[in-house]
Amino acid sequence: MERYEIIIFWSDEDRAFVADVPELPGCMAHGSTYEDALRNARKAIKLWLKTAREFNDPIPVPKGRRLVLA
Repeated sequence: MERYEIIIFWSDEDRAFVADVPELPGCMAHGSTYEDALRNARKAIKLWLKTAREFNDPIPVPKGRRLVLA
């Protein structure tokens, strides 16, 4: 599987962890735990890529950036 950046954060509004995949427009997931959000994001990435391939849509090349929080 390609390695796309996943940003996970807690959302008070949703009362859940939200996982955003910024390189894949609209690709997001959530979960009640950090691990659930990560697992669901990986599933969402697979589905996003599968759908893009089915419709011959362009697939972004992962940039491989790493996010550092202070």
